Amino acid sequence: MHDVIDHETTTDLLTPPFATKIAILLRDDLAAWQRMNVTAFLAAGIAAANPDLVGEPYRDGDGGTYLPLLGMPVLVFEGGARDLSNARSRAVSRGLRPAIYTEEMFKTGYDAANRATTAEVPAEELNLVGVAVHGPKNGIDKILKGAHLHP
Repeated sequence: MHDVIDHETTTDLLTPPFATKIAILLRDDLAAWQRMNVTAFLAAGIAAANPDLVGEPYRDGDGGTYLPLLGMPVLVFEGGARDLSNARSRAVSRGLRPAIYTEEMFKTGYDAANRATTAEVPAEELNLVGVAVHGPKNGIDKILKGAHLHP
């Protein structure tokens, strides 16, 4: 069973009730700064891969304009290393492409170096600290089985 979303036939992804869900799963032993950093990177990955999830630019009462944001809630969960590995595997088995962040990426300073940290590592051996997925609500719930909402 695959949960791949056909964005061509989905009318409006940004008006409730939402048919899909964005979820970020963080490893439960990260420092606060690491949690924020990983969440930002993973949310950017979801936005980059799904431009139809980005809303319109914001405007204030004085006519100032601001960048658009993801147009739906992002739920943040936490779990152990096994939960992250399971979530990555479940997402892939459902035909969804997750965003990932590995512990080794904390030691790099730029995108190419980040990608190099995963290039030679088999999927099941990735030292995951964060996984993000977007997909149908029920599929995301199954992918995140074992994890819990971040406090």
